[in-house]
Amino acid sequence: MLLIFSAIYVAGVLQAQQPVPTASELFHEARSAAFDQKDHVKAKALATQALSLAPFNADIQVFLGRLYAWDKQYDSSRFHLKHVLAYAPLHEDAYLAYTDLEVWNGHQQLALEVCNKGLAVYPTSVDLLVKKAGILQGLKQYQEAWQVIEQVTKQSQHHPAANALATSIKDAMAVNSVAVRYNFSHLDNLPNQPWHMASVAYTRQSSFGPITGSIHYAKRYGTNGWQAELEAYPRINKTFYSYVNFGYSPGDRVFPRSRGGLSLIANLPRGFEAEAGVRYLHFDNTTWLYTLYAGKYYKKFLFGARMYVSPNVNSSAQTFNFTGRYYLKGADDYVGISLGSGISPDDRATNIQFNNKSRLHSKQATVNFQHRVWKRNYVTLHAGFLRQAYENNVSMGQLDVMAGYQVRF
Repeated sequence: MLLIFSAIYVAGVLQAQQPVPTASELFHEARSAAFDQKDHVKAKALATQALSLAPFNADIQVFLGRLYAWDKQYDSSRFHLKHVLAYAPLHEDAYLAYTDLEVWNGHQQLALEVCNKGLAVYPTSVDLLVKKAGILQGLKQYQEAWQVIEQVTKQSQHHPAANALATSIKDAMAVNSVAVRYNFSHLDNLPNQPWHMASVAYTRQSSFGPITGSIHYAKRYGTNGWQAELEAYPRINKTFYSYVNFGYSPGDRVFPRSRGGLSLIANLPRGFEAEAGVRYLHFDNTTWLYTLYAGKYYKKFLFGARMYVSPNVNSSAQTFNFTGRYYLKGADDYVGISLGSGISPDDRATNIQFNNKSRLHSKQATVNFQHRVWKRNYVTLHAGFLRQAYENNVSMGQLDVMAGYQVRF
C-alpha cells in the first residue's frame, strides 16, 4: 500500500513540474498546424487555447479570424476581427484581414468601407492601397482604381502585386478594340470551291455596356457578299444584362438577308450563369429559334450547355451544344472545346446552312484558343469539323479554320 501511495505522489510531482505552454508557444504551434500540416481544425483549437491565455493579443485573434475566413466560416471570422478592432483600432493587419474577408464573401462595397477605415489610420500603407485598387477594379471603377494604384507604384516601384494590378487595371480601362478575323471552310462536296469569310469589328465600352459594329465579307457558292452587324450587351443591374443584335445583307446566298437576336442573361450566385432568348434568320423565309443556356464556373473552368429550338420547322433546326473552357490567365485568355449536334444561328461560318431545306441533322466538334501575346494584343485560333446529313442518304463534311487578331486601346 505504501508503494502505491508513493507512486501516486511521484506522478503528481512530475506532472506539476511539467511546464504549461504559454500563449506564444501555442500560437507558434497553431501557425505550424495551419501552414506546415494544413490542419485548420487543430490550428483553430490551438489558437483558441492561446487566446484564452492572452485574450487581448491582437495577433493571435487576427490569425484565428483568418483561419475562419479561409474555411469560409465568415460569421466567426467577422466576430473575431471586429473584436480586435474594438480594442486595437490601430492594428493594420486586422484591417487587411477584415478587407479580405468581405472580398471573399462577395461584399465588395463593405470591403471598400473597411479598407478606407484602415487607410484613415495608415494613409500610405501599400498593402491597403493595393487592396483598395483591386476592390475598385472589381466594382468597375477603373479610373478611381488607376489613381490609387498609380500612388502605390510611385512610392514602391518594385512591388510585384501592385505592378501586376496596374497592368490589369490599364487593360480594363481600354475602352476601344479593333478585331480582324479570317475563316476558311473546306466542304467535301465542293472540294475546289472553299468558302472564305473575313471580318473586321470595332467595339466601344460604354457606360451601359459594350457596343460592337462589324462588317463580314464572304465568298460562297462562287458568289461574293457582305453583311453589316450591330450588337450590344446593355447592363440592367448587378445581376442581369442583355444581348441585342441586328444584321443586314443585300444578298441571299452568302449571308441571311437579315438576322437578329435578343437575350436576357443573369450572373447567378455560386458561379452560375443563365440565358434565355430568341434568334431569327431571314432568307426567302424567316426561321425563329429560341435559346436557353446554363453555365457554371468552377475554379479556372467554365462548363456550359446551350440549346436552340425552333418549334415551327423540322428537327434540323434543333441544336444542342456542350462547352468546356479553361482560363489560362484572365477572362480573355483561355482554351476551350465544344461538342454538339445541329447548327448555331450565331455561328456566321455555318448559319448559311439554315437556307438548305434538304438538311436533316448534323454533328460538330470545335477547339478554341485565345491568348494575350503582348500587352493588349490578343490572338484567336479556332478549328472545327461539321458533318451534315441530307436527304437521299447524302452527307457532307465541313472543316472550318479561323484565325483572328485583336488590339485594345
